[in-house]
Amino acid sequence: MDSYRYCPACATALAPITLMEDGGERERLRCPACAWTHWNNPTPVLAAVVEYHGRILLARNAAWEGKLYALITGFMEAGETPQDGISREIREETNLDTLEIKLIGVYDFQRMNQVIIAYHARCEGEVRLSPELVDYKLFTPDQVKCWPAGTGYALADWLRSRGHQPQFLEAWRPPGDPTASV
Repeated sequence: MDSYRYCPACATALAPITLMEDGGERERLRCPACAWTHWNNPTPVLAAVVEYHGRILLARNAAWEGKLYALITGFMEAGETPQDGISREIREETNLDTLEIKLIGVYDFQRMNQVIIAYHARCEGEVRLSPELVDYKLFTPDQVKCWPAGTGYALADWLRSRGHQPQFLEAWRPPGDPTASV
């Protein structure tokens, strides 16, 4: 399932149980002492294809090995809309102001147990990266290569919506994969 091993309410070791739910049987982790259940629902993640000076801004995360560049991403805060959340993330990570924002789509990312809500954001200002990012590059639509996973599919859909045929990386491994070759 995931990294939950102990109940956050009473610290008792969690035990797998099988529950009958609307969709059939599901295995969940439950506390035998207080009946707290870990549902393991996907986490929503926000992502943006940032358009800056007519180009696509991709950034490299400080925690990633290699030279991979990706979309700006982040988590929503309580009380904000997804649009407000991605605008905030863009501002926090790049110092750019969002002028326009439009939904690209919603994407499944099961490897990380996430659902990605992706936007196109037209931005302006002066790029100043947060410590979370170490570099950025600007790409024209014909230069950018998509990756065959969550946000890469969002980028590909955005490119198609602009009349471009997306190109995908051939030798791609997710960030942190010890066999990464890109």
